[in-house]
Order: sequence, then structure tokens, then C-alpha cells
Amino acid sequence: MNLSRNDLCWCGSGLKYKKCHLEFDKKLNILAEQGFEVPSRKIIKTKEQIEGIRKSGEVNNAVLDLVAANIKEGMSTEEIDRLVHNFTISQGAIPATLNFEGYPKSVCTSINNEVCHGIPSENRILKNGDIINIDASTILNGYYSDASRMFIIGEASEEAKKLVEVSRECLLKGVEAVKPWGFLGDIGAVVQELAEKNGFSVVRDFGGHGVGVEFHEDPFVPHVGKKGEGMVLAPGMVFTIEPMINSGSYKIFIDKDNDWTVLTTDGSLSSQWEHTILVTEDGIEILSK
Repeated sequence: MNLSRNDLCWCGSGLKYKKCHLEFDKKLNILAEQGFEVPSRKIIKTKEQIEGIRKSGEVNNAVLDLVAANIKEGMSTEEIDRLVHNFTISQGAIPATLNFEGYPKSVCTSINNEVCHGIPSENRILKNGDIINIDASTILNGYYSDASRMFIIGEASEEAKKLVEVSRECLLKGVEAVKPWGFLGDIGAVVQELAEKNGFSVVRDFGGHGVGVEFHEDPFVPHVGKKGEGMVLAPGMVFTIEPMINSGSYKIFIDKDNDWTVLTTDGSLSSQWEHTILVTEDGIEILSK
């Protein structure tokens, strides 16, 4: 779509193009001509969309806060699912995972050697020493948010505690690496360096993703990479950073019994934290954590 300076901007702001995204588009076009991968207009969120995602994120944060206040040894992961489901519905929202591509529950509960997409069950009881990832995602008024946190049940091993802490540091380093007009590869580079420095590995087959108008959007956000490579990080992009860090090999497989749960091939522990990030003109905003 070619717009003249006095046309209304493509983003729906109601402003003339020259007062809104004209300079932004010029900058992206120059970068594209230089051979860089740039985001399409579809990836750039409007102010209205950002506000919708922000409100969805507020509910998603409250979901994870509720889990944090109630999770304990002896609890089943089904109880966690009910807690998440009932609270989300009470807020006028919808758990994004429920019935998504056949996923049967309202939250993902991944324990110990489960990397992601663990399915809640009455038969899965939290035990002393377990580490568990609670991955919550919310739809509010059509807008999606996504975040996850790790929890240590009782007294875990030193290895488990170190893994949980380092994986959190990997997330924070990844978030810190996001700069307007930087690159996706900047995120993966710092995450990989920190994880491997501590003797851990980074899962390759899964990563972060665009989010907001749909559950999973472009771009894919790898947690390994090189600085200065990958898509340009332009203001208005919304995506998750969610490094999955293993204590052993990064290799994984999907449980054939349910076609969802991802596990480490060597049985080693896995840990993940996730935020939803907005790239702004002068930095970033964490929309869900």
C-alpha cells in the first residue's frame, strides 16, 4: 500500500501518514535495501492493539500471582488448572491454551524433565524437590498475552536451584538485549552465552514468538544466535522471550502418549521463564511476566 504524505496512516491512528509512520517506514525501507530482514506492517502493533494486549497482560499477571500464592507440595496439577481456569473466567477472559489445537487444559504445568506443554492431571502430585513451570496465557477482548514462571517445591537439589536461577537470569539478559532498531539475534546471543557459561544448554526447537492479535505470530524468537543477525526489532513489535534451559543436552522429544508434552531426551532437568515484551521508541515495556 503506497500512501501519500497527507493520506491517513495505515496503522489506524487517524493521523496523516506524514505525522505518524512515514519516517518509520523510510527507516525500515533503508534497512531492507541494505539487506536486513525487517518486520512487515502486520507485525507492528497499533496503539489500540497495544492497549488491548496490555490489559490482557494484567489479567495474565494476576493469574500467575494467584498460582504463586497457592502452589504447594501435595497439590495436583489439575488443582492448579482449576485455579487458573476459574480465575481467568471470573475476569471476563479466556485461557488461551484451552482447546488450542486440541490442547485440553487452561494452563501448562511442566515438571522436572518436562520442557514445556505439560498437561495438568489429577494424578500428577507436586512433591518435595520438584521444579515446575507454570505457563499461563490469556485472551481478553480478543487480545492475547503469555508468560510463565518457575516454582521450586520444598527443598530442591543444588543443581535444580542453580538451573532455575540461571534460566531466570537468561530471560532477564534476553529482555535487556532488546533495543529499538536492534536485532533478534542479540537476544539469542546473550541467552546462549550465559546458559553455556554455566554448563547448561538452550533448547533450539522451541522459542519465543510474536503475540497479541493471535496466540502465535511472527517472528519466531530463537534463544541461540549471533548479535546483529535476524529480524530488525522495530518499535511496535510484541513478542515473547522464553528461554528453555536444560541441565543436560538441548535435545528434546514429544511424548507420544499425548502428542503435547515436550521432554529432555536425556532425562535432565529443564527450566523456563517467559515475558511478553513490547518494543518502544526508547526501550521496552514488559506487558506480561
